[in-house]
Amino acid sequence: MVKDPVCGMEVDPATAKWKTLYKGKPYYFCSPMCKEAFEKNPEYYLTHGPQGMPHHH
Repeated sequence: MVKDPVCGMEVDPATAKWKTLYKGKPYYFCSPMCKEAFEKNPEYYLTHGPQGMPHHH
């Protein structure tokens, strides 16, 4: 399990529906909203960590 870098939810890389590559490293997400937020500003989430954004999973 890995943590969604946007909301902090645990995500299984083997079954994750949403993922992206950033600087050659894969990142996995619980939802398309988290993936979109990360892709808009990846350095923010990598620097500040998960923000615990409230949303439906």
